[in-house]
Amino acid sequence: MGIYKLTAFEPTGEKLLDEGFEAADDREAKEKGTAILSEKGLLNRTHRCSSPAGKLVLFHR
Repeated sequence: MGIYKLTAFEPTGEKLLDEGFEAADDREAKEKGTAILSEKGLLNRTHRCSSPAGKLVLFHR
């Protein structure tokens, strides 16, 4: 399990979400990240999720 970092932004650059969560792999992290964003109403905002190694696993502009 690794800690993935999920961040969502306003167009101005203001952070709306900045949290970490655990996932077994990139696929699970993408699913969990999408669920968190959907739950918080941020799925259509600019967001990214990065792996513990710094790999981008989820991105929306």
